[in-house]
Amino acid sequence: MSTRGTRDPASRLLRLLSLLQSRSDWPGPELAERLGVSTRTIRTDFERLRELGYPVSATTGTAGGYRLGPGARLPPLLLDDEEAVAVAVGLRTAAAGTVGGIEETSLRALAKLEQVLPARLRPRLAALAAYTVPAPGGGPEVDPDVLATLAAACRDRRRLRFDYRDHDGNATVRDAEPHRLVSTGRRWYLVAWDVDREGWRSFRVDRLTPRTPPGPVFADRPLPEGDVICYVTRGVASMLGPCRTVATVHAPAEVVAERIPPVARVEHVDAGTCRLHMGAATPLALAVYLAALGFDFTVEGPPELLRELEGVAARCGSVGAPADPP
Repeated sequence: MSTRGTRDPASRLLRLLSLLQSRSDWPGPELAERLGVSTRTIRTDFERLRELGYPVSATTGTAGGYRLGPGARLPPLLLDDEEAVAVAVGLRTAAAGTVGGIEETSLRALAKLEQVLPARLRPRLAALAAYTVPAPGGGPEVDPDVLATLAAACRDRRRLRFDYRDHDGNATVRDAEPHRLVSTGRRWYLVAWDVDREGWRSFRVDRLTPRTPPGPVFADRPLPEGDVICYVTRGVASMLGPCRTVATVHAPAEVVAERIPPVARVEHVDAGTCRLHMGAATPLALAVYLAALGFDFTVEGPPELLRELEGVAARCGSVGAPADPP
């Protein structure tokens, strides 16, 4: 809290804008106390902001409240050091992400941000750019407009109809109540209540095309299992491939979770044991996944997986052994 008044009007206006962006409503006396000026000065400052084009609304009363509303012009964002670095990291991450068309936009925004950064922050951002190498995501791109439409439907709780193509290529029209968007790093999923099938479903965003305008408002529902991330990963793990297994891994669940694809599911057993639910396109691929964990594990089947595990173990055991003489 400031104990001295901010005498420079320009500095005070910038500080006032920063406070307005930190929360939605501010009582006039509290703003005056923060800036160390009178409530009359606060009213004068707000009149000046309106003259500059900022949409400031005020409520009448003894206290009097102020709010910065939406308007035709985008007010300047006033960021502290940590916020500026966080925004820059987010923009660089977005430039290497799976949202189609956002790469160039993110880099343009990052260039504008770097131009106005104070000199003390530029070495941190330069180090980030020079020594960070993003790995290609490898996932399908999604349309940013589709993401925005789905997010708005989740926020407003508006029913949505969309064309959907499943993993077998079958095309259907779905009527759903969208609740959350989930990104696994490689793919985007919409978690929604399927109205026709009367159950929760997860839909690949790159496979759906929303129909507009959205439908009526729906009542909120408890999310599936209370955790949409667990729901999505469990559903995707079941679709990984025809060869599936449940392995008992002799290692902590949190350690195993760091070594598996995000679509596999780890179930805690005790401090040193977990169960791993995983699938793959072929028994050999699944055997390689399990062997690459680097932990002791046991599986009961299926038989074709056991045979491939024996083969992988035999081949690995023969590596480096001297060849038989001719």
